[in-house]
Amino acid sequence: MAIFTGAGVAIVTPFNENREINYPKLEEIINYQIANGTDSIIICGTTGEASTLTHEEHLECIRATVEYVKGRVPVIAGTGSNCTETAIYLSKEAQQHGADGLLVVTPYYNKATQKGLIEYFTDIANAVDIPVIMYNVPGRTGCNINPETAVALAKNVDNIVGIKEASGNISQVAKLMSLAEGCIDLYSGNDDQIVPLLSLGGSGVISVLSNIAPQETHDIVAKFMQGDVKGSMDLQLKAIPLIDQLFCEVNPIPVKMAMNLMGFEVGELRKPLTTMEEGNAVKLAKAMKEFGIKLSEK
Repeated sequence: MAIFTGAGVAIVTPFNENREINYPKLEEIINYQIANGTDSIIICGTTGEASTLTHEEHLECIRATVEYVKGRVPVIAGTGSNCTETAIYLSKEAQQHGADGLLVVTPYYNKATQKGLIEYFTDIANAVDIPVIMYNVPGRTGCNINPETAVALAKNVDNIVGIKEASGNISQVAKLMSLAEGCIDLYSGNDDQIVPLLSLGGSGVISVLSNIAPQETHDIVAKFMQGDVKGSMDLQLKAIPLIDQLFCEVNPIPVKMAMNLMGFEVGELRKPLTTMEEGNAVKLAKAMKEFGIKLSEK
């Protein structure tokens, strides 16, 4: 039940001047992504500011994305929550709206024990018939999926098929893949670690960088998969200064600024996120130009 191989974009949610979802703009950037090699659209994740969307907005955003994609690439919907019942509700609705798979983040704030994580992911996966990717990002949630837990879930629950690993802990990822023996699809959740995780058997990346450099992010994975490890590594290393600037403030503040600098007009962020500091925006623009990204002249 693998969902995709390659580079999936953790796509931003564009807002209009009233900070309402700008659906025509969402369709535009989805088409831009697919035209430039992106292998999957991940909607309503961290980068999509899902935590500030109402349930109605969240589900309408998923429905609209499925409509705009038109089956060209898989659509993966973020449906995790710090409440299992809420996550189940969002997951069932996302499936009904046509999502090809789910990205389910660990519970945040209230956290969970490893036993609690097993029950959380099992309950959600059992409520749907589509594949589930677990999302491990302890820096945001305060909750880490241990390798033994991830492997137990992948081996015992048929439609838990993958993990987005954003712990940054390469040793933990290596242990996970050693224990997994091929039972789990690994996706890098950090753009600066795509090649290292591919070298451990990864299937791709769920990327912030892809929002502004979709072809290059796709090519990092594609070259590696084709055996051009040096070509993949060269692209990864070239992107590091830009990636550093994309995370100099909390995501998605910089990537939305970057898209606006490119002329996409994806709008502001919803509070409590704020506009990027001016000095950081200057450094981001410089890194974008040095990477080869053309900025809008507006």
